[in-house]
Amino acid sequence: MIKFEKFQLDNGLRVIVHEDKSTPMVAVNILYNVGSKDEHPTKTGFAHLFEHLMFSGSQNIPDFDSPLQWAGGESNAFTNKDITNFYEVLPADNIETAFWLESDRMKQLAFSQESLDVQKGVVVEEFKQRYLNQPYGKAYMQMRENAYTTHPYRWATIGKEIKHIEDAHLDDVKAFFNQFYNPSNAVMCIAGNIDLDQAKKLSNKWFADIKAGEQNKNQYPQEPNQTAERRAVALQENPQQALYLAFHKSSSKEQNHYTADLMADLLSNGKNSYLYSRLVQNNPIFTSISAYCGDELDPGLFYIIGKINNSTTIALAETRLWECIESFKKEIIDNLELARKKNKLITSKTYQESNLLNKAMSLCISHNLGDIELVNNSISRYNLVSVTDINKLSNSILNKENCTTLVYDKITQ
Repeated sequence: MIKFEKFQLDNGLRVIVHEDKSTPMVAVNILYNVGSKDEHPTKTGFAHLFEHLMFSGSQNIPDFDSPLQWAGGESNAFTNKDITNFYEVLPADNIETAFWLESDRMKQLAFSQESLDVQKGVVVEEFKQRYLNQPYGKAYMQMRENAYTTHPYRWATIGKEIKHIEDAHLDDVKAFFNQFYNPSNAVMCIAGNIDLDQAKKLSNKWFADIKAGEQNKNQYPQEPNQTAERRAVALQENPQQALYLAFHKSSSKEQNHYTADLMADLLSNGKNSYLYSRLVQNNPIFTSISAYCGDELDPGLFYIIGKINNSTTIALAETRLWECIESFKKEIIDNLELARKKNKLITSKTYQESNLLNKAMSLCISHNLGDIELVNNSISRYNLVSVTDINKLSNSILNKENCTTLVYDKITQ
């Protein structure tokens, strides 16, 4: 159970305080309610570009990292389809350094053509290294392009194509910042050796004078139900044949997300899991196989991914995989096995939440969803999942008409 207090500034900034006097450290986490799904289809990759630009300096602080390092702290950030998140961890005695840094870049990020050109170059190089030149690097990009026809989840966080980053103009970047990176569209959590009164004092001192903006309404064209199988051949050659399957599923806010998470564990987590034991360990058609559940805030995807033994044909591997999927849908799952998976998953989640920074992130994410109590409800929601729920969900989503398949059939020499 994560205990917290919360308040809101007049400019709309939502602030959460988690007091933990057992540590000399403090984590400051700021979540902006903007991700790649908020981009224009012809100007993608902007949210991720801003993850880099926000470290390029503000009008009063030309180098973001140096003052934080002098204060004994460290910082980082991440962007995904739904949010952009920045954080610092530093000694509690130096907490005001984090407030100073975060407020200054929220209020007056330094925009220049030079810094934009530098960060565009960094992002383009990342695009090439992680996606274009990496084995299977374009798999998820290509799968999303085929699995989604309407929703802006159809492009990756890095962007749809390099050209969108290369063509980003300074005016476009400024407009994107002004629309989304404001206190009304942000949640801040201070977790660690701090009390509520100190958090209020510092929040007002450093953030209260920042002009309010618009809050993202999070309204997107919803994806229509998929009614027929979609197939694509991968655009890259790779050292091993592979199959990528994606099935549409409900939002991570829904109870079925927790069912899907446990279903993924039953399918592929461990040597005794359903797919691994039948397709890797006892009958090595695949050299590896995994299933996992995406955590998108709008309806997302459930994945099954297998690397195929090169002595096996793709056709045979796909036939055997679907035979196992169909048999799993009819399987009478052992209650004891489901209980083991629950315990293992809950233990992992509990361990993650023991980390100070993870607590701050989770509190921000839950608050941004509109119900901060979600941060303390995940374990009970996993415990609610029954064998009947697993069976019902598997029969509902693990079907060919709900599946997008990507085939890697070329092997590099």
